[in-house]
Amino acid sequence: MYISDYRRRCEAVFLFFLIFLLLCIARLFYVQFFRFNYLAEIARKQHNFFVELEPRRGTIFDINLKPQAVNIPVDSLYASPNSIKEKDKEIIITKLASILNVNSSYLRDRMSRKKSFIWLARKITSEQTEAIKKLNIKGLGFIRESKRSYPNSYLGSHILGFAGIDNTGLEGLELYLNKYLRGEPGWGVYLRDARQNKLDLWQQMVLPKDGYDVVLTIDEVVQYIAERELDKAFKTHNAKGACIVVMDPHTGAILALANRPTYDLNDHAGVNKDVTRNRAICDMFEPGSVFKVVTASAAFEEKRVKEEDRFFCENGEYRVANHILHDHEPKGWLTFREVIEESSNIGTVKVAQMLGPDIVYRYMKLFGFGNKTGIDMLGEINGIAKSPRQWSKVSISAIPIGQEVGVTAIQLAAAYSVFANGGQLMRPYIIQEVRDKQKEAIRRNSPVMISKVLSLDTASRMRKILTGVVEEGTGKLAKMEGLSAAGKTGTAQKLEPNGAYSHSKFVASFIGFAPAEEPLVTIVVMVDEPHPNYYGGVVAAPVFKNVAHDVIKYLKTIQQENVTLSLNETKRAY
Repeated sequence: MYISDYRRRCEAVFLFFLIFLLLCIARLFYVQFFRFNYLAEIARKQHNFFVELEPRRGTIFDINLKPQAVNIPVDSLYASPNSIKEKDKEIIITKLASILNVNSSYLRDRMSRKKSFIWLARKITSEQTEAIKKLNIKGLGFIRESKRSYPNSYLGSHILGFAGIDNTGLEGLELYLNKYLRGEPGWGVYLRDARQNKLDLWQQMVLPKDGYDVVLTIDEVVQYIAERELDKAFKTHNAKGACIVVMDPHTGAILALANRPTYDLNDHAGVNKDVTRNRAICDMFEPGSVFKVVTASAAFEEKRVKEEDRFFCENGEYRVANHILHDHEPKGWLTFREVIEESSNIGTVKVAQMLGPDIVYRYMKLFGFGNKTGIDMLGEINGIAKSPRQWSKVSISAIPIGQEVGVTAIQLAAAYSVFANGGQLMRPYIIQEVRDKQKEAIRRNSPVMISKVLSLDTASRMRKILTGVVEEGTGKLAKMEGLSAAGKTGTAQKLEPNGAYSHSKFVASFIGFAPAEEPLVTIVVMVDEPHPNYYGGVVAAPVFKNVAHDVIKYLKTIQQENVTLSLNETKRAY
């Protein structure tokens, strides 16, 4: 009996272990053939860590290859929540919150996630990096990234725009040229040990492709001069806004472009859209008297008037249909030259009536009004140039003096350059070239003539009249000692919400070029709602004067240096 029970117990134990062994074999078989990929993937994730390798965003240079937007190396902080004990997380959160200047709840939310990798802070300062390293906390690590930086802070902010935390362009040329600047990311897989510590061993790697560099037509020195003077006028005259454009009239290259108000490119978080808006290309305004050059040019080109032809300016009041047109100062008989120099509304309208709506409209379009200039920037608008069938009975007394028409500063820069370059409408451009790391251009801009607007003779005659505006007319405050200039003042009433012209809100402007005989630059100055002074000849003309004086002095110095360098190279060759 005892032997029989003992045998049954042995058989039961044997059977138990046999079944257990068969189950283990079955489990191993199942794991090997049915769970292999799943478990291998877990092991791979534990020991292999995938990292995207960030490309270096391309640098933006001015025309003299001075960097305007660059990338600087910075550290980004990450954590491996799965490898940190729960009791240690709260200690880590408390210590990091003060260093990173973030709320503890944000870090607590990040650290509570069941992940092997989570970002805690992107692109932190070197001081923060050092402070965190001193804590010697396991489960935290750093990855070297790059951060967009703008060496000149406010300078050229509306041209450059800015990039976001992931180095993706969000405004300005950073956005417009993002496909060239951003590059292509690479990737790498590095090994970790059983404790999730990073080993300096890469299993696989595909190197990132860096972005292309961009060279602008902007000159840093010219940009500084333009912004300095615009800022003075903006603050002195308590203006709502302002803009300036400095352009090479012969090529269309933009040497400077600025707006006020402005902002710091390195601290753009929370900046209002009204501040980041590029007013020079996306704000439309009635130009006022600066638009009178269209009628004057048409009259010359169509051979309807001569400089000394006389017009009676009705002593300051002139009825057109049911509208009474006024001059800012009552005038009697004026020559055509004096009509433009003294900015007579009545004299200009009488010339426009002589020409007729169709001719006035044709020259408006020839000068580019109502169409985009094609500048290589985002946000440009067409403006407004109504066709004659849309004109009312009083439009012939409004459009020739810059009412019922909408223009942009960049359109005015291109239009006035027609007089400076001998009659050609040039396409403005701000990008000189896009080039690779071997400095080979993959895209290059060159001067483009949109149309031939005026004959050389008409352009020359208009240049002389505009010189007279500065010497004897409404633009005397634009006159420079030892340097000639040509241009036109404008003081335009703004429209109120009810459609009536305001008697307290004005746009003051001056558009001109210098030197008058051999122009180097065309400059547009527009000041929005200045007060208490609001005349273009008082508010905008002095800005033109100061900018033109310093810019021409600088450009001539550069030219002289280039000539000297060329002569020295020639001497060395011999």
